[in-house]
Amino acid sequence: MTARDQAVREAVAQGVVGPREPLAGLLDVRGIRDAATALHTAFPRTALHTFAVKAAPLVPVLHLLAGERVGCEVAGPGELALALRAGVPPDRVVLDSPAKTADELREALAHGIAVNADNRQELTRLDRLTAQAPTASPIGVRVNPQIGTGSIAALSTATATSKFGVALRDEGAREWLVRAFAERPWLTRLHAHVGSQGCPLPLMAEGVRDTYDLAEEINRAVGRQQVRTLDIGGGLPVNFASDEVTPTFEEYARLLAATAPGLFDGRYGVVTEFGRSLLAKSGMVLARVEYTKTAGGRRIAVTHAGAQVATRTVFAPESWPLRVVAYDAQGRPKQGRPVPQTVAGPCCFAGDLIAVDRPLPPLEPGDHVALLDTGAYYFSNHFAYNSLPRPGVYGYASAEGSTRFATVRAPQSLEELVTESGAAHATGLSALR
Repeated sequence: MTARDQAVREAVAQGVVGPREPLAGLLDVRGIRDAATALHTAFPRTALHTFAVKAAPLVPVLHLLAGERVGCEVAGPGELALALRAGVPPDRVVLDSPAKTADELREALAHGIAVNADNRQELTRLDRLTAQAPTASPIGVRVNPQIGTGSIAALSTATATSKFGVALRDEGAREWLVRAFAERPWLTRLHAHVGSQGCPLPLMAEGVRDTYDLAEEINRAVGRQQVRTLDIGGGLPVNFASDEVTPTFEEYARLLAATAPGLFDGRYGVVTEFGRSLLAKSGMVLARVEYTKTAGGRRIAVTHAGAQVATRTVFAPESWPLRVVAYDAQGRPKQGRPVPQTVAGPCCFAGDLIAVDRPLPPLEPGDHVALLDTGAYYFSNHFAYNSLPRPGVYGYASAEGSTRFATVRAPQSLEELVTESGAAHATGLSALR
């Protein structure tokens, strides 16, 4: 029995998933720790690795990663608050966002958190803020190398017209950047983020090389090593077709060393911002099958996992296909000759489908389906359609035939859902009549 199968069986046996809680997210703690180890092994020991909090904005996850010497890349005040609550040291936090308010910047600078300015106007705002109060924060500028689009346009952040960063190939932009650094000795970083899923490694490495070349140009122009750190944002794509981890952190690091040979020679500090590739393979969404039916000859299993947890898969199935594994009512691998079945979710629209005509052992009410490779983005970013409550998320550790679970996030109660939906202000609109 695999560790995953054992975890599913124990989740059912221990009531983590059952008739009252028919949906949960499960995280393999050992898998997360192994991914962090692989990341540290692939890059120079001096690199600062941060986790893109948007991939799993859950305090226990951030605390676990902090124990593995992985900091946080945050994109707003909420994510920053989570990182600080998780105990992540401020000097291991990086603030990236295209829409930072003055208050957000002021807080980051007060904590000594690294800041990457997204645009010229933000840099002007930082001029004022740094003049008002000294800061220990490393400050850089995000550039867009404009190198092109991957296979998923919405996740490609280095296109010619991307909303992120200073467009490096626009007329006059490079010259302005050199001047901006020459006029501001406190600017010591460059940041670029090419994309993640759908972006091949050579495209990502090209963006890093362009950023490295700009750092070299700036340092030559000012006559000193002013740019001392390169923040190479962007995560690795994840293989959703099998258990194989590909590409690996080691493959990417080797390619970076070949594409930008000076990147790892010791002159520059390196910051990474991986997200999906650290967690995806260690997570699954486990859902109970409530009903089965046929329609027009199609076999349909209605489960509790749909668009509310697998939003990207439901709305863009070609870009985000998921593997589905069938388990019986006791959480054991389902037996039987596979037949085409459609796995549907609970949301009230026809397209709420996880998989269409997928070969699976015949499913019955009370069985379970596991959506694999969902440790990042799936159970942590909830789509509140039909006011479906957020499912619980649990970490697990398996050893010697037993599995222990720890709560990451408790299931949302109906009372909490009602409160979140404005119950305290129930009469407010009526009072305006």
